[in-house]
Amino acid sequence: MRRIAICGLAGLVLALGLAGCGTPGAPQPPSLNLPVPVNDLSAERAGSQVTLTWSMPRRTTDKLLLKNAMDVRVCRGDKGGVCQPVGSMLKLGPSTAGTWTETLPAELAAGAPHAVRYAVELFNAGGRSAGLSNEAVILAGAAPGPMANVTSELRKDGVALHWAPTGDGTAVRLHRTWLSAPKKAKKTTVGGDEPVEISLLVEHGAQAGGAVDKTAELGQTYEYRAQHVAQVEVDGKTLELPGELSAPLRVEVKDIFPPDAPQGLAAVAAQAADGSVSIDLSWEPNSEADVAGYIVYRSESGGVWQRISPAEPVVGPAFHDAQVQAGHAYSYAVSAVDHGGRESARSAAATETAPAAQ
Repeated sequence: MRRIAICGLAGLVLALGLAGCGTPGAPQPPSLNLPVPVNDLSAERAGSQVTLTWSMPRRTTDKLLLKNAMDVRVCRGDKGGVCQPVGSMLKLGPSTAGTWTETLPAELAAGAPHAVRYAVELFNAGGRSAGLSNEAVILAGAAPGPMANVTSELRKDGVALHWAPTGDGTAVRLHRTWLSAPKKAKKTTVGGDEPVEISLLVEHGAQAGGAVDKTAELGQTYEYRAQHVAQVEVDGKTLELPGELSAPLRVEVKDIFPPDAPQGLAAVAAQAADGSVSIDLSWEPNSEADVAGYIVYRSESGGVWQRISPAEPVVGPAFHDAQVQAGHAYSYAVSAVDHGGRESARSAAATETAPAAQ
């Protein structure tokens, strides 16, 4: 009776959902072994070639590690149609980098730009899938024509790029590669590391006919390429259809320009207690970092301009002229000179009369 009572008690415990008398719990369903769908698919078009890239998953939807290679199918949907399989099935292992390339069919490489969507789907050994990846969108249609007559010019405010303007309304994308980049990125004048490669979109660039790269730094060498870009808005995002890249332009950014002419020159006459007269000059300092100093010129009664400052440039924006005669009028001008010896144009003249003798 005691044993029956104990087992009867165990049966009650089991009825309440607790383990007892060595009875196993409910069996778990077997894993479907479905690979997790890809979520980082991206697509890029270059000419008539489209390249997809993605990361293969490492786990199943049940969070188990994948061990075997999977079948991968790529599909493509045009103008809102169903995503149809394209190309042959791929075989890729877990945690690998996936890539796939196709040449656009002739009908997709012509006509007006429009969106085409790609996706990839992964299958287990039983041919079952957990669904399509995220969509990656490119612009199909005829790519813009190549850039014509792209040239470069060094200017004081940067590197100017010029091209033949057109009226087709396309944008222009500029690509710059820093050829003289050291192994360790250097800091820019605005802070942060200067990237080796950058691109800049010039909206309505076809009509503009040019742009200026004001971030190019002295002493550095860059390579520039340009391309027309058609733009289409898809699902609230602007997609680009780039044309052929122009031939590379190599530009060595040298300081070949003199400083700006000084501004704000003023002349003030003075007379000392001993009766000696002089004229003091002052002007606004130049903002260029490479200015070494200034040169002062003087002309009397509309005569020839003569340098009156020493052989070495005047460092500060001021000069004291004690070599004047009482009652005489003098005109002055100032130029700036950089460390390379390049001299600016002269400033606007300032005229003053030395005090008359008393």
